[in-house]
Amino acid sequence: MFTIDNNHGAQMEFLTGRHLLDGCYPTLGAWVHYGLGALSDDLPQFISMGPALESQCMGGIDANYLGPEHAGVVLKVDPNDPLPFARPGVPVGRTEEAIKAGLLGRLNRLAALEYPDDPRLRARIQSYELAFRMQTAVPEVLRFEEEGESTRRLYGLDRDVTRPFGQQLLAARRLAERGVRFIQIFHGDGAAGAWDAHSGLRKNHASLSAQVDRPIAGLLTDLKRRGLLDETIVVWATEFGRTPCAQGADGRDHHNYGFSVWLAGGGIKGGVVHGATDELGFHAVEDRHYVTDIHATVLHLLGLDSRRLEIPGRKRLEIEHGRPITAILA
Repeated sequence: MFTIDNNHGAQMEFLTGRHLLDGCYPTLGAWVHYGLGALSDDLPQFISMGPALESQCMGGIDANYLGPEHAGVVLKVDPNDPLPFARPGVPVGRTEEAIKAGLLGRLNRLAALEYPDDPRLRARIQSYELAFRMQTAVPEVLRFEEEGESTRRLYGLDRDVTRPFGQQLLAARRLAERGVRFIQIFHGDGAAGAWDAHSGLRKNHASLSAQVDRPIAGLLTDLKRRGLLDETIVVWATEFGRTPCAQGADGRDHHNYGFSVWLAGGGIKGGVVHGATDELGFHAVEDRHYVTDIHATVLHLLGLDSRRLEIPGRKRLEIEHGRPITAILA
């Protein structure tokens, strides 16, 4: 892979296909949400977990001109408080809550009649109604005690070092089972990222790899044994790589000229290595791909063509579309 941003704006570039200096654009998750619609009435179709990308385009979950109803919903993997601001400030009974939600819905629909062309109002009405249903659906997704002990161990929930990320991946599997279309997970510390090893690379990467390796293997194993891997695409990606040469005594700098991602699951050919860098590991020189080729591959496998997802009055650049990487498709 290669990208054109050598700083952490590359996170947004990987998600949108456009340089951060171009402004904010819809992310891949938003396009999937826009193109496929809903499988569940009780859960969002685009969920983002993990540390947000600070204030960069709504934390990497922005739908921009597609409309706010296609933006991702931030979910905390905390069974006691999974949805920010979703619980009332004082205890409210379910009957009273339902009456209030019904009244709010009627008032919102009256406002919608008065302002029929306001996309923000339309999105807010949808979000209120969805939020009410999510108050029951989301806590149920995070009831990990429903899983057998062997499954919890598979994701590393029995170990302190793997538990946080393992809970996110187990939640992702449970969300996918319930019809959530696109689940985006970040590992690290937000915009810069915990993996930003300008020094102490060996210690840094060893520690972080210990946090994610077991949960990732657990997710793939669990999806396969449940028969879900054939219909679920797993993409493990990074904004850019690290330089093949040292930075300082024991670090590596940002490197956007050649780096790797891996994919598994529905429609992906297993056991294939596609592309290569030069002998120094500096430039991608063989079958090199810009990041939107990943987008095009995912959309293709989901039955979508980005060129048919055009919005009236919005002309997308060719680089935003990308091309499916057919060599890795089964």
